[in-house]
Amino acid sequence: MISASGQKTSFDFTFTAVDNGKYIRLDSIKVMNRTQGDSVKLYWPDTTLTYQIIPGDILLYVGYAMDFPVGMWHISDRMKEFRLFYCYPNPVIDQSIISVYLPSKGTVNIMVSEVSGKTVVNLDRELEEGTHSFRFLPGDNGIYFLRARYDGITKSIKIISKMPTGGKTCKIEYLGLDNNNPSLKQSQLKAGLVVQESGILDTPTCDTTYTFQFATNIPCPETPTVTYAGQVYNTIQIYSQCWLKENLNVGTMISGNQVQTNNGIIEKYCNNNEADSCTKYGGLYQWDEMMQYMNQQGAQGICPPGWHLPTDEEWKVLEGAVDTHFRIGDPEWDLALFPRGYDAGSNLKSTSVWQGNGVCTDLFGFSALPGGVRLGDGYFHAIGYTSNLWTSSGYNVETAWYRCLYGWQGLERNYILFKESGFSVRCLKSY
Repeated sequence: MISASGQKTSFDFTFTAVDNGKYIRLDSIKVMNRTQGDSVKLYWPDTTLTYQIIPGDILLYVGYAMDFPVGMWHISDRMKEFRLFYCYPNPVIDQSIISVYLPSKGTVNIMVSEVSGKTVVNLDRELEEGTHSFRFLPGDNGIYFLRARYDGITKSIKIISKMPTGGKTCKIEYLGLDNNNPSLKQSQLKAGLVVQESGILDTPTCDTTYTFQFATNIPCPETPTVTYAGQVYNTIQIYSQCWLKENLNVGTMISGNQVQTNNGIIEKYCNNNEADSCTKYGGLYQWDEMMQYMNQQGAQGICPPGWHLPTDEEWKVLEGAVDTHFRIGDPEWDLALFPRGYDAGSNLKSTSVWQGNGVCTDLFGFSALPGGVRLGDGYFHAIGYTSNLWTSSGYNVETAWYRCLYGWQGLERNYILFKESGFSVRCLKSY
């Protein structure tokens, strides 16, 4: 919530993208207001948006489909402006990629200095119109300032070296002009998706640069596994979201006819009261136990530190990213019904362990498992046939939103159910 001041405030939002560490070019960015329904679309090379905010507006957006509040859109007149993009990764471990955009042929001066002001790199290079990439190799210092100058315009960024190399010299290496069409966001996917969309949710309160991730079906960069409560979980990157690849299995098993309580101990159900079921499918949790008796959307709950329980909106971003027909921000994902979507369900389901003639492609490596459900009366149901997954978004005192994937169809359901039900849990990495 923006504090009321009686003055209008303008924020600049800049968008860039990477694919597992490699800079890629956004061909378009759709910015949507999730509460009011207005939107705007930017096209390359214009990747900056100025938004005039009326104090008191709530900011919520989802990126490439992205959401903003009511206010006034202004697409910055920067189509012909020199641009310096933020480096990735930053902090730098051993190297980072920096890119500049030139609206026309000219000479670019790149200078790198230490905190003391000492210049360690001073490079002049004549470049053609377009986007050019450079490799940054840090030296002994932990903080650097990089300045790029072209045609009287100066841009600068701060670079943090996570592991000073010791004895090495800071360097800048030219990598070349980026004219590779497959790096555009609307490249074809092998599985038939026509457009790759990466979504971000945020509540910005200042000028912000957003970096979309377009790597998918790989372990999350820099976080391939997570060790938590004596168990190792794999991770899966699905565009700008990093998920645990397995259902959470943490806590002490109790019988299905018992109620999970706020007793300082994480409790879980195992389908059919069999411990092997938790080993295979993960535990089942009542909503309040999962939330650790908090009502805040996106809470950590029973997730590992640095991770949280996904909200209903974050599930919608995932669904739009993996469905081949209804994309991020489509009104389809706001429908509380079954069926919904086109093939998000089949694209999220594991290709093994489902019973019957399951429609499962696991296109993005999410590998949803059919852990079934613990019903409110204490009985277990549908193991091997359905995957029921909580969101951290409550609907009212008694019910909350959840997702259900069915083994016999490629579709899914978004609905509400009583919090006393026992469902599976997936965790999402916090940023």
